[in-house]
Amino acid sequence: MSLSVNLYYHGVNGSAGRFAEEMERSGLADKIRAEEGNLRYEYFQPLGDPETVLLIDCWVDQASIDAHHASPRMKELALLREKYDLHMTAERYASIDAPAADETYIRK
Repeated sequence: MSLSVNLYYHGVNGSAGRFAEEMERSGLADKIRAEEGNLRYEYFQPLGDPETVLLIDCWVDQASIDAHHASPRMKELALLREKYDLHMTAERYASIDAPAADETYIRK
């Protein structure tokens, strides 16, 4: 089982997009991706909402998330969120093995 957190960063005047760009350009996103237990750390922009950026953040377990939250990278991340005056909403999911029947609907 893995844990996924969908974080929606909400800003104004393109600030959420600039935040995600700085996370990538500065290398901070890559540092987080390299943390033990990280499975995915990717930013997306919803087509219908240019003032929001979605982060899909996946970890092998809660201990990995806890270690990430205690890391120095979280302080850097918090400073960038403040810099861009972002507000957040979150959704959290635990993965399960999909039934084989789901494969019928997945085009590969």
